[in-house]
Amino acid sequence: MNRDFIKALNEIEKDKGISKEVLLEAIEAALVSSYKKKFNTATNVRVDINRKTGVMKVLASKMVVDDIIDERLEILIEEARKMNPDVQLDEFIDIEVTPGDFGRMAAQTAKTVVMQRIKEAERGLVFEAYAGKEEEIVTGKVQGMDSSNLYILLDRTEAILPLSELPSRERYKLGDMVTAYISRVETTTKGTSVFLSRIHPGHLKKIFDTKIPEVQEGKVAIKSIAREAGIRSKVAVVAIAPDVDAVACCVGVKGAAIQSVTAELNGEKIDIIKWSDDMKEYISNALAPAKVLDVHLFEAEEEDMEPVARVVVPDDQLTLAIGVKGQNARLAAKLTGYKMDLYSEEQAFKQFSRPRTPKNP
Repeated sequence: MNRDFIKALNEIEKDKGISKEVLLEAIEAALVSSYKKKFNTATNVRVDINRKTGVMKVLASKMVVDDIIDERLEILIEEARKMNPDVQLDEFIDIEVTPGDFGRMAAQTAKTVVMQRIKEAERGLVFEAYAGKEEEIVTGKVQGMDSSNLYILLDRTEAILPLSELPSRERYKLGDMVTAYISRVETTTKGTSVFLSRIHPGHLKKIFDTKIPEVQEGKVAIKSIAREAGIRSKVAVVAIAPDVDAVACCVGVKGAAIQSVTAELNGEKIDIIKWSDDMKEYISNALAPAKVLDVHLFEAEEEDMEPVARVVVPDDQLTLAIGVKGQNARLAAKLTGYKMDLYSEEQAFKQFSRPRTPKNP
């Protein structure tokens, strides 16, 4: 240890924000542990590093006695007074026991401790930088990939974008720029990990926040989102400010507003649905573009089951209400929380000539 080492610690304190005193205390503690392991000494040893010169000493605290029982813990008063003439019996005195070859051990231990503390500090800085940005959208460059993940270079760290969090139609290669949603930030002993998603409903909501002025200003609120990422989504909106048409605001003049959202999602189709606290009306809206003739609501038969909506549509619109591979009905169910039982008008007449008693007929 020397002045150059102290200078290096001063620079680390300035550049990394890690206290020099914290580093020195950690090095001293590590050196005590190393010394005890190597020299099998008692617990009365401490290491002192001069804060200005960097000079290091190993000191053993011993009791002053007139008859030694354990020389690791005790020192004769005659020997003690050669170092401190004023010392008395039963007092403690520090004796330097620094081994001649301790310098190499000290240097390696100090390096290990400093590197460990730097890594811990950097993990803390990354967590601090991104923990407050959960549910935000970030942009980075693809700098690596494997069979499970894309690795996205952000400002302060490398984020993880699992392939399972990508729409099935999206493909990226090294060097591509990617915009994604921070779904979570985790800190472990190995470091801080930032996880991204492009299929999370929050991703779509955040794009609305940035692309639709009325949403950003709080005039229009997003009540619910049902998403099959990369293909189609339904977004339920409601006006908060008076005299505002929530659906029209989100669609925009000639569809310009919703097109800007769709462009961010590589062409994902988005249906804007008017939210209503009248569930029958809300379900009718959610099944757009199909027209709905009638809705009956039924309570869930068990706690872990969904409530059911029995919906009747015109004979020529049943296929439209169900959608391709059931997508329209499936998204409507996710949006409203009701399982959709869809019937054409003819089917309903034949099957429910004596209908169940509805929740709200």
